[in-house]
Amino acid sequence: MIRRNQILRLAALSACLTALPLAAGADDASAALSLELNAVAEAEGGCLLTFVAENGHATDIAAAVFETVLMDATGRVERLTLFDFGTLPAGRPRVRQFVVPDLACADLGRVLINGAHLCEAGEPGLAPCAEGLRLGTRTDVEVIG
Repeated sequence: MIRRNQILRLAALSACLTALPLAAGADDASAALSLELNAVAEAEGGCLLTFVAENGHATDIAAAVFETVLMDATGRVERLTLFDFGTLPAGRPRVRQFVVPDLACADLGRVLINGAHLCEAGEPGLAPCAEGLRLGTRTDVEVIG
């Protein structure tokens, strides 16, 4: 039988745990770069990958280039390439499209963002493009990093 003080402790613990993500991560979640694979479509001579990128940092990213690995449905590496996302203004979404030549979209199973190759964002290093990078997809193609 549960006692009244156990119920009160559970309620207090639940309230603390519910508030924890809001207090600890409110700024952290938005202060990151997110890349979402939004669409995959056959294009003349290859596969068109459409990404939505959103820079959640307080400052613009002047240049962002990511080393990207394309894998088939079995996980075999098909190719390693660089995707140049260009300028990503702070707080504003941008759509970037890449045609991958000689690739059938049906053969694409996974996209691995292997890391930032270049990141120019007012502070030295790749941190604004790499730390806290959030990845997602609206397609059947898995995106990992």
